[in-house]
Amino acid sequence: ALRPHIEDLKRACQILAMFDFIRAKARFAIQIEAAMPSMVKEQVAKWHGVRHPLLMLSHQKQGKPIVPLHIILDEEQKIIVISGPNAGGKSVTLKTVALVQYMFQCGLLVPMDSHATMGVFHQILLDIGDEQSIENDLSTYSSHLMNMRYFVTLANRKSLFLIDEFGAGTEPNIGGAIAEAILENLYHQKAFGVVTTHYANLKKFAEKKPGVVNAAMRYDVDKLEPLYELEIGKPGSSFALEIAHKIGLPKAILQKVKQNAGYQQVNFDKMLAQLEKEKSSLEQSRKMLEKRQESLQHHVDEYQTLKQHLESQKKTLIQAARQEAKQLLQDTNQRIEATIREIKENKAEKSSTQKVRKALKTFEATISNKEDVQAAPAPVTTTIKRIDGAIEVGDQVRITGQETIGEVLDIKGKEAVIAIGELRSTVRLKRLERVSKKDVRTQERKVGSPMKGINLNEKMANFSSKIDVRGKRAEAALMEVDEFLDTALMLNMPELTILHGKGDGILRDILRNFLLSNSHVASAQDEHVDRGGSGITIVRLRS
Repeated sequence: ALRPHIEDLKRACQILAMFDFIRAKARFAIQIEAAMPSMVKEQVAKWHGVRHPLLMLSHQKQGKPIVPLHIILDEEQKIIVISGPNAGGKSVTLKTVALVQYMFQCGLLVPMDSHATMGVFHQILLDIGDEQSIENDLSTYSSHLMNMRYFVTLANRKSLFLIDEFGAGTEPNIGGAIAEAILENLYHQKAFGVVTTHYANLKKFAEKKPGVVNAAMRYDVDKLEPLYELEIGKPGSSFALEIAHKIGLPKAILQKVKQNAGYQQVNFDKMLAQLEKEKSSLEQSRKMLEKRQESLQHHVDEYQTLKQHLESQKKTLIQAARQEAKQLLQDTNQRIEATIREIKENKAEKSSTQKVRKALKTFEATISNKEDVQAAPAPVTTTIKRIDGAIEVGDQVRITGQETIGEVLDIKGKEAVIAIGELRSTVRLKRLERVSKKDVRTQERKVGSPMKGINLNEKMANFSSKIDVRGKRAEAALMEVDEFLDTALMLNMPELTILHGKGDGILRDILRNFLLSNSHVASAQDEHVDRGGSGITIVRLRS
């Protein structure tokens, strides 16, 4: 019964196996939080947030975090030389690079950020771990050298080599020299690679050769604990002396170590340790500044929200006030029209007219009461008396017709510089009156605080840079313009407009002569012909 369908069953079995394989890869990708990076044809590795998949699974079971790596291999950065202390994560970094690249080339999704970029290498050459063999009479170092022989033979510009503890397993000076020669050969073959080492000569090689960079596994110098973070751009210290000191080796032995190792090498490691310490300190400062920046931005956002809310409320209140004023004006006009109509209808009889006028006055009083309720509180009366005598520096004065008290700071000819709270202003002497200092102090004690200063915001809101003195006598116009000019100077206004009309030009000449005699006035000129010409004076004040 089955034999006629055997070919179909084989094909079905293959399809089911493929489905199972794809599903297994997808489930594993979900488990290790893998992604599909951008794939390019050239040999490149621009990895962000890469993690060792097996280490990640192990840490997940233990509830421990894993530190992601950021690695770049491209034409400008072909070889990375990683140094740092033992148990600092160098070998794990190397194995992560090897395993993740091989996973990708086998068609698996890889545990890294999706915006990373990966290429395909034609050979992945590995020398990780100990391959010594009793049967083949191979020592640890011999096994490493056999691998190096294959590397220098096979490596090319499309190869990726990964070497752990480069040059280890033999006499340090010779091992370091051989490792440097092999690395230089691979460098000239333009291969890509990552190596780990403790040798200072390899760190110096990376400093000198373009396309080769040092990298270090970061280390907490104070706690002598690894941070498992890879930092590209500087070599790492092995922290051998620091670790030996922490373990408790006697000082005499440590001193002997320094002598035997040579002070140049010790100072080199000491400098690297100091750089790592400074790096950690700067990192902490940067994080603190970021937190402060976030807090500041939060406060700015709150301020903007509050400002928008207040602006919205302000617009609403102004709109309501305008509507109420419009309605009030409409009611008033209606009442006036009704009054006129009633007077006309009664043919201006005296008793009827008086009655209607009385009703109109009652309505006017009602409106006044409404305005009084909505108006600002009446100003506080003061008992401060004016005293006679010439005004001098240090005297307490006030502007005629106002209650605000100021102190005279300086006198320049016919003008005085006065201080009203934090405000400094220049006012003509003839507009000031001297007041009793004793009365000022008494008044301050009564109100519990110094006399209030001028509300600049209110003055600014109510001030208009234009004034109309048409039809006024010269003396009245001069007084009005003088007060207008003082207020403008106080509010630091740059330009004023005075509408005086053309006529015979007498009022214009008087006003301009008065303005130009003021040291704060820069110029007083006609307005543009299209906008009024000689009937308007444009006054520009000195800044």
